[in-house]
Amino acid sequence: MTEARREPRPEWLRITIRTDPSFNQLRSMVSELRLNTVCQEARCPNIYECWNAGTATFMILGDTCTRSCGFCNVNSGKPKPGVDRDEPAHVAEAVARLSLRHAVITSVDRDDLEDGGARHFAEVVAAIRARVKSCAVEVLTPDFKKKPGALDVVLDAQPAVFAHNVETVPRLYKAARPGSSYEGSVGLLAEAVSRRDRDGSPLRVKTSIIAGLGEEDAEIVDVMRDLRGAGVDVVTLGQYLQPTPRHLPVARWVHPETFAALRDEGLSLGFLHVESGPLVRSSYHAERHRPDPPAPPTP
Repeated sequence: MTEARREPRPEWLRITIRTDPSFNQLRSMVSELRLNTVCQEARCPNIYECWNAGTATFMILGDTCTRSCGFCNVNSGKPKPGVDRDEPAHVAEAVARLSLRHAVITSVDRDDLEDGGARHFAEVVAAIRARVKSCAVEVLTPDFKKKPGALDVVLDAQPAVFAHNVETVPRLYKAARPGSSYEGSVGLLAEAVSRRDRDGSPLRVKTSIIAGLGEEDAEIVDVMRDLRGAGVDVVTLGQYLQPTPRHLPVARWVHPETFAALRDEGLSLGFLHVESGPLVRSSYHAERHRPDPPAPPTP
């Protein structure tokens, strides 16, 4: 297969990044509160649509990851010890100032922490709920590898959505997600489903797959079958874009028609929601995936 990186980016992936006054105001506020938003860090093409819908994604627990995934542009290395105790209050302040209806909380991997950062996730959820009761909270967590009880700590905080991304197909894990395992990620999602069913809570369980790392369509479908078998409710699929030349190359540009076919396949498997398209990211249309989705914003 000819590597897609040698071919021009197709028309459907060409986007214009806006930097209007409202964007600059939001960026200043986030900087003032010493926060990281994945929306800005990743230059997400959907930032304006999501923010206008009252959704934003915050990255907690610092900006240095203890793992080094082949597709991810987050710094990897040894993080500063401990956590920022002011961060839960700062995230809640940002949620209030932005009048968010749905906040997504994600993080770097923190294998150096005894609980993988689970308690900090719970404290952020609690701070948001105390400050903005109307805002639903979605958590997008690491796999908490070898951290017994970490998942329960996060779920005890009662987020509306629990998400953990499998990212790719089992065959590509060694290159794409060193230090992680496909079985471990699917197992964590299944554990969240089991806890949800046992408690009778309305929790939604969600994951994401990146296309274009070298997988075949049939492998993506097999992963979706595994996920549905684990009880996962929501899956998102989007195109991989190489952050820098030192990251894994793009193996193919997946056509919008292929994404549409994968969405139809996922819905036929029984997922409640399938977001599938070239520009889809794990938090795209996140507000629609919760148990009680809000009405669309007034234009």
